Amino acid sequence: MATLYLIRHGQASFGKENYDQLSARGWEQGRVLGRWLAGKVSPGAVFGGNLERHRETVEAIASGFGGLPDMQAIEGFNEFDHSAVVERFRPQWVDRNVMARDLAVFPKPAKAFQEAFVAAVERWASGEYDGDYPESWPDFKARVIGALDQLVAYADGTDVLVATSGGPIAVMVQSLLELSDQKALALNEVIANTSVTRVLYSGSRRNLAVFNNYSHLEAEDPALVTFR
Repeated sequence: MATLYLIRHGQASFGKENYDQLSARGWEQGRVLGRWLAGKVSPGAVFGGNLERHRETVEAIASGFGGLPDMQAIEGFNEFDHSAVVERFRPQWVDRNVMARDLAVFPKPAKAFQEAFVAAVERWASGEYDGDYPESWPDFKARVIGALDQLVAYADGTDVLVATSGGPIAVMVQSLLELSDQKALALNEVIANTSVTRVLYSGSRRNLAVFNNYSHLEAEDPALVTFR
C-alpha cells in the first residue's frame, strides 16, 4: 500500500496583518520536518491547498529535505474561512480593533480568543445556522473528501506529501474512522503544526496508520511544538 503524508502547515502569523504566512517558528518547524523526512520518504508528488502558509510549509520542508517535487495545488485542501466563522459568532469582530480591545481585557488574550473560536466553530458545525455562512460545515466536509478522492485518483499508488490545515485533516480522519462531528472538531483542536498524519491507500481502500505525529519537533526542541 502507498502512503499519503498529511502535513499540517507550520505555525502561521497569528495577530499579524497577514495571518496567511508562516512565522519564524513556522519556517523552522518545516525545516525540522524536512530533515526528519529525509531518508525515510521518497515522495512521488507533493500537493497542498493554495494558501500561502501551505506553499511556504512545502518550501521549508524542501529546504530541510534537500529538494522536493514542485507542489501542485488542490483548492479542496484549503482550510475553512476562520474569519467568516468567527464573525458570524461575534459580528462586532469584523472590526479587528474592536476584537483586540475586547480580548485585551483578559489576562491571557490568546486563550480568550481560542475559547471564542471553539464556540464559533461549534455554532458553524451545529447545522442550525448553515445559511449564515459562505461555506457550511457539510459543504466543507464534502469539499475536503472530494479533494482526497481527486488526489488518490491522481497519485495512482505513489507516496505523496500533502500540505494542508487542521480542519481538512480532521475531516479526513473523521471519514476514515466514521467519527461524529463533535469528535472531529475535538481532533482539530489537538493537531500540531507540521504534525504528520499517515493514510495508507490502495485503490478504494484507505486506512489511518498514524495520527498527529510531531516527534520530529519534540526530538529537536520541545519549544517548537505549537498548536496555533
